Amino acid sequence: MNSNRLEAFSDGVLAIIITIMVLEMKVPHGTNLESLLPLLPVFLSYILSFIYIGIYWNNHHHMMHAVKKVNGGILWANLHLLFWLSLIPFATGWMGENNFAELPMALYGIVLLMAAIAYFILQNRILAVQGKDSLLSKALGKDLKGKTSPVIYLIAIISAFYIPWIAGALYILVALMWLIPDRRIEIIFRENE
Repeated sequence: MNSNRLEAFSDGVLAIIITIMVLEMKVPHGTNLESLLPLLPVFLSYILSFIYIGIYWNNHHHMMHAVKKVNGGILWANLHLLFWLSLIPFATGWMGENNFAELPMALYGIVLLMAAIAYFILQNRILAVQGKDSLLSKALGKDLKGKTSPVIYLIAIISAFYIPWIAGALYILVALMWLIPDRRIEIIFRENE
């Protein structure tokens, strides 16, 4: 089977995740700017999570572009990734509603860490099917960002229990690392056309 259905399903799930996150933001009852202030943590956590979902969507799209065939292992690995990404709205809401408290900040990091691990598993399942000489394998290279991100998440999770704003800064740092789409796959495909 080709990857089109897998990619379409994943796109749909990610769109629903974003929709759930935005629906979690409750409209204030006041009509002045002060009525918006209590929503600031919720809005900031939404922005960060929206960026993360966008990053996953973008990189998933690029990776699926390189996939020639899909098997059961890839399907399950993709569902594993979508499971962890589907928990982002809960972690986002809990973090924002509780003004970036320690445990919600740590849980947010755990969800991000598990999503990163799931993405790594999916990537490796795809590489196992495509082969070590595939274009995807060449495009990924050493994957420094992919290996650095989980380490930063672990540091952030631990930091969340002591100084939550450091955890938040580290989550933002990882998002900034990935904000610029990974063009390795596009470049490799262009060179091999």
